Amino acid sequence: MQGPFKSVSLPWVLLIFIVVFHVEALKPHLLGRRSVARTSSQHRSVSYKTLYFDQQIDHFGFLEDGMFKQKYLVNDQHWHKNNGPILFYTGNEGDITWFCNNTGFMWDIAEELGAMLVFAEHRYYGESMPFKNESYSNAKYLNYLTSEQALADFAVLIKSLKTSLPGAQNSPVIAIGGSYGGMLAAWLRMKYPHVVIGALAASAPIWQFTDMVPCGDFYKIVSQDFANSGINCSKNIRRSWTAINSMSSTAEGLQWLSQEFGLCSPLQEEDINDFKAWLQETWVNLAMVDYPYEANFLQYLPRWPVKVVCTYLQFDTDVSDKQLLHGISQAVRVYYNYTGSAACLNVSETATGSLGIRGWFYQSCTEMVMPMCTDGFQDMFEPMAWNFQAFSDECYALFGVRPREDWAGTVYGGKNISAHSNIIFSNGGLDPWMSGGVTKSVSDSLVAILIPDGAHHLDLRFKNEDDPQSVVFARKLEVKYLKQWIKQNAGAQ
Repeated sequence: MQGPFKSVSLPWVLLIFIVVFHVEALKPHLLGRRSVARTSSQHRSVSYKTLYFDQQIDHFGFLEDGMFKQKYLVNDQHWHKNNGPILFYTGNEGDITWFCNNTGFMWDIAEELGAMLVFAEHRYYGESMPFKNESYSNAKYLNYLTSEQALADFAVLIKSLKTSLPGAQNSPVIAIGGSYGGMLAAWLRMKYPHVVIGALAASAPIWQFTDMVPCGDFYKIVSQDFANSGINCSKNIRRSWTAINSMSSTAEGLQWLSQEFGLCSPLQEEDINDFKAWLQETWVNLAMVDYPYEANFLQYLPRWPVKVVCTYLQFDTDVSDKQLLHGISQAVRVYYNYTGSAACLNVSETATGSLGIRGWFYQSCTEMVMPMCTDGFQDMFEPMAWNFQAFSDECYALFGVRPREDWAGTVYGGKNISAHSNIIFSNGGLDPWMSGGVTKSVSDSLVAILIPDGAHHLDLRFKNEDDPQSVVFARKLEVKYLKQWIKQNAGAQ
């Protein structure tokens, strides 16, 4: 990269099958997306039937006529079988069981709506492998991993369910999803309006693409979360990068850093970029999961974890490097060792293993091109430019494919979505992914709901006595729209 900008390597934990490459340009693009989280089911257990559906591998061509088993989960205990509504979760980049167990909003409203719940797994994730164990073996097999193919899977599955389930022929279907799943929910309504009558797209960054939003907005929101959560908090995190660079310039400093942070393996000079990337992702994850109550998902965390982190970073900005980095190390332990049970910290571990990292790598290198950058002034991170050519070159080295930079805007309409209807876009004010979300209503039926005290898709989580009123109100408004759509479409499909 040119000029004063530079990038840092992606933590090696992600390079499950590509350890020979140094993923410089991919790092700003993938950071955060790969860490989307759901909480464990804290309020009550859920039950469902696990089923499999024969899907076409290729919905849009005729040479590849193979089939695969798509996994989906069903709960119909509250379903009004005479054309009662179906809430259809559009699966994300991971095991659908994980999302099913932890999307509490759908479980909380099923009885009130008399709805069947269906959770459909995204192809190439979990058990839904088009070429079984060979699905990730080469670019030829990976060629069918696209959002368009996944949407077609969902549409075909819904059509089959309505045909095969007695009493479901005219059931109105509403798509629901969060994060990438929220993007898919919105796009399913846009592309297949005859299949779903509406969609709730929570924390869905459908505009986080080239020339739609500034590449630095994501990290600005992360930084603002920390700036608002404690005096000097973001300022001291911004200062920490220079302190790390200085401290790591000597063998003695590397040893001190390793001991201060309680690392499982001592840092070497060549590890510093990975170490800083680990810290950067930690701050991003904390912003994404800054929930108002204790929760256990990526890590066991206290309520309002960013505020807790900032209690360790409130000192004056002229303290020594060692004092500053001591505060950083204590802050990091809020995320990695809140329970005090961790013997050491591993810089190769940041997020859950329930997400399909390899699949999202490939999707990011084809159609999900989400530019991200930092400048070190409007955010609390080291300057890091977005370089599409470098990104493309690394994708080619990894997969033998090059990304289509503008494809998402072409196939899904970019910001020109006013022709569509019946979509709720909810976003949390604390969530970095709000940067690419629809935060202002486009029309009477393309509705934006902002949750000022909400982190990443807080509204899709189980209700909690510590929920802020903003999310309580948001959920009531969402249910109001769902009921309205169901009433308008009862028996019509």
